Amino acid sequence: MDDKKKYVQNSSYRIKVLKAIGPGFKIPTEIANDSGVLRNHVSNVLRELKEQDLVECLTPRLRKGRLYRLTEEGSKILEELD
Repeated sequence: MDDKKKYVQNSSYRIKVLKAIGPGFKIPTEIANDSGVLRNHVSNVLRELKEQDLVECLTPRLRKGRLYRLTEEGSKILEELD
């Protein structure tokens, strides 16, 4: 957990994206609007966070409007960041 927490803390974009998703679920456009991170950067960050099992896609078959939420581990890290 500490390694992943450090991984998140090493990027302001990762922190902003986790906070923007919060306890619910959102599409990348909402995440971009809520975090202030550009949409193309949000996509990259979501991919990275997904690889770390901190975020999961609820609708992977959709091409547009995919829903993302934090995993249990992602939620714990977000709590520790606050």
